Amino acid sequence: MSASLPSLPTPESAVDTDLPAPAADGSDAPTTAELLDFVRRTAEDTALVASLPLDPEGRTWLRLDGPGGSEAWLISWPPGTGTGWHDHAESTGAFTVAAGALKEYSLAARLPTDGWRTLELSEGVDRSRLLATGQGRAFGRHHVHEVLNESGREHAVSVHAYYPPLPQIRRYSRTGAVLRLEQTERPEDWQ
Repeated sequence: MSASLPSLPTPESAVDTDLPAPAADGSDAPTTAELLDFVRRTAEDTALVASLPLDPEGRTWLRLDGPGGSEAWLISWPPGTGTGWHDHAESTGAFTVAAGALKEYSLAARLPTDGWRTLELSEGVDRSRLLATGQGRAFGRHHVHEVLNESGREHAVSVHAYYPPLPQIRRYSRTGAVLRLEQTERPEDWQ
């Protein structure tokens, strides 16, 4: 199925949401602001950041206890590594750079959640931002992005938090204005 996707009528910051979603146990879920506060405070823990082993070939990570039942990670990024285009489905999230710098490319557009394999993106939906040490961002559900360490020689380290804990990650390929859903991964695929 192929569709054309219009850009959002509002600025990119409008896709960031601070509205809590009910947690599975009936309590309030952490807001994106709380997730962002957590990743910022965690990124300032120099002993924790220094404890993460750095591999010159691939990313390494450490699972953390996030606020309010969220899933959190400390992740290293060797020079030239990245995630590829993906989203976190129904999870909201936040990340902050603890060391180095990361580049985020994202789409300022709402994607349909189901029933499509290929979308043609409208002009003006592409966004990019360079996040240096101490900088981060929060995002809402279905936020499509890719994150890269574009440095040719320095590792980057970042802290990420998601709520609810990642039910799935959808991976995309992109050629020009065409975004294609390639696969959907579930937690059991990451074990």
